[in-house]
Amino acid sequence: MYEDLTVPIFLNSLILLKHKELVSCVGWTTADDLYSCSDDHQIIKWNLLNGETTQVAKLPDDIYPIDLHWFPKSFGGKRQTHAENFVLTSSDGKFHLISKTGRVEKSVEAHCGAVLAGRWNYEGTALVTVGEDGQVKIWSKSGMLRSTLAQQGTPIYSVAWGPDSEKILYTSGKQLIIKPLQPNAKVLQWKAHDGIILKVDWNSVNDLILSAGEDCKYKVWDSYGRLLYSSQSHEYPITSVAWALDGELFAVGSFHTLRLCDKTGVRNVLNDAVDLLEFRDRVIKASLNYGHLVVSTSLQCYIFSTKNWNTPLIFDLKEGTVSLILQAERHFLLVDGGGLYLYSYEGRLISSPKVPGMRTDILNVQTISLSNDTLALRDKSDEKVIYLFEPLAGKPLGDGKPLTHKTEIMEIALDQKGHTNERKIAFIDKNRDLYITSVKRFGKEQKVIKIGTMVHTLAWNDTCNILCGLQDTRFTVWYYPNVVYVDKDLLPKTLYERDASEFSKNPQIVSFAGSQVTVRRADGSLIHISISPYPAILHEYVNNSKWEDAVRLCRFVKDQTLWACLAAMAVASKDMNTAEVAYASIGEIDKVQYISSIKDLPSKESRLAHILLFSGNVQDAETLLLQAGLIYQAIQVNINLYNWERALELAVKHKTHVDTVLAYRQKFLDDFGKKETNQRFLQYAEGLEVNWDKIKAKIELEIARERERAAATPAVRASVTIQR
Repeated sequence: MYEDLTVPIFLNSLILLKHKELVSCVGWTTADDLYSCSDDHQIIKWNLLNGETTQVAKLPDDIYPIDLHWFPKSFGGKRQTHAENFVLTSSDGKFHLISKTGRVEKSVEAHCGAVLAGRWNYEGTALVTVGEDGQVKIWSKSGMLRSTLAQQGTPIYSVAWGPDSEKILYTSGKQLIIKPLQPNAKVLQWKAHDGIILKVDWNSVNDLILSAGEDCKYKVWDSYGRLLYSSQSHEYPITSVAWALDGELFAVGSFHTLRLCDKTGVRNVLNDAVDLLEFRDRVIKASLNYGHLVVSTSLQCYIFSTKNWNTPLIFDLKEGTVSLILQAERHFLLVDGGGLYLYSYEGRLISSPKVPGMRTDILNVQTISLSNDTLALRDKSDEKVIYLFEPLAGKPLGDGKPLTHKTEIMEIALDQKGHTNERKIAFIDKNRDLYITSVKRFGKEQKVIKIGTMVHTLAWNDTCNILCGLQDTRFTVWYYPNVVYVDKDLLPKTLYERDASEFSKNPQIVSFAGSQVTVRRADGSLIHISISPYPAILHEYVNNSKWEDAVRLCRFVKDQTLWACLAAMAVASKDMNTAEVAYASIGEIDKVQYISSIKDLPSKESRLAHILLFSGNVQDAETLLLQAGLIYQAIQVNINLYNWERALELAVKHKTHVDTVLAYRQKFLDDFGKKETNQRFLQYAEGLEVNWDKIKAKIELEIARERERAAATPAVRASVTIQR
């Protein structure tokens, strides 16, 4: 409650209409119009532009207002410029639906004792109320009771909806409770204050929670109940808190005190210092990322470190027409009408990649991408082609051949982390299909894999290789896109999806930093989406080979998506013990059995080869076995995959196990009641009698030789990088 809002508004030195008693609740209907309710039973409208105050209504004498909340402006796919009505809770156990003109549309008996708070959900389809009776109730838009969500033994002073309108946050003494609407779902509860909690708010953009209590503190929490900030103890209890819609600022109210805070909870941003950056010439472009602000004027480029704003690095520009600044962790790119220029953050020109005939002035963030070791750009003259460069040398990457796709490419993006040999590029083509591929080919045909359809915009995370995109009417996160190179069947299990209809038409992902995605709608407004921080933590553990920590994290979170990611990561890193645990946790029993059989193989070469087979890399597996001299094993791999001609080719070439191939081939045909028609097999089978006892003895001898060889070689953990 704002106990100090009885202060009048002055206009031309005249005292205007004001409340005569304590003001209990306020609510903004537009950026300039404020409604207030008081124990004097008045509803007053305040206009900040002209200073006018108007009595909207005089409530009955038995209605003492407690809380007010406007119906959301966006609901059911429609958007209003003004909210049309609000809910008002009162001390008589009722809530009232009131129009903006002050007419009471409906009064509903809701609680035994005062109704202490009421809040519409973000869609305007449901209302939640809490009261002195300790009950949490869900109502329809028209005021019909849907359910009683909870019953506490103490009064509930405040309530808030979760960002997805699928959870409710409410107070219970010193505790905060998050309860999903779904029955039997897990309830999150934690002690938040040392005194009774009086007010809460949950922001839909940053997914952060505010709480205020009689312990004279206000606190900021994440949606998992982890404390992000706690204020010092103030002189009086904190009676009100509220987020700004964008989640950047929030207000804190106490006795005769109002504070404006940023979302980190610091009352003065950083040290309250404001640096005014002045430039000699007109500023054209600016970019802030990776701890540096890069500013381009008509003549010069300024590089500021966020740790020191006083001494920027400055260098002159050849042209004053910089059209794009693109930053990576180690360097940045300037694009102007004259070409592409790569600079270090010390202001040193690194390289100037060139593509004959390319118009650099039309390059934008959708058609050019930069990482620490790769520069990728799509040429307008041939939209099916992506050119790849090595930034330090400014020369084409690898064999110099560009990446070519079958249809026009609309948007490209390089991942930012990991080893250079594992660098991936994601791109969206004209059909709005999303593909991923490696930028380094090692002389082999590029393996381009589709991982999504109807994708309109995408972005890689800045700290780990997680990809997000807007896919038709869904927001999708690929927690481990590399899964398609390891076990494509797991791809659907490594995704996070949610409805994206709130973004309207043609939204664009602006950034993907940490666990927050920023989306710009067509009207220019920014929307922030928070995703789970656990996949990023898992990536960090795996990158540092902390497999035990990774398993512990998955067991703590108990999320199938996280287990699926760990399974693929473990196979990619050849850690089959962890892979076995992860696959078992997601119920992939057949794969668990196969992994168990891999672990029992006698030599590391065989184990590595079967790991490659597990990932579908048959050619790499065969090559590895042949290089290790395991000819029979290479032949047997092809037999198991029914690659009969390749198995026979290897047997003939190495003059071994021809009879083994012919025997298995004949058994295969007999099982299906077929006769041999392949002339090559008929040729080698002529005059050859199949002796299974002899063949089995030869196989056992091969296995024994492999065991002897493995025993003679010191046990080395398999960690070979297979070049794709």
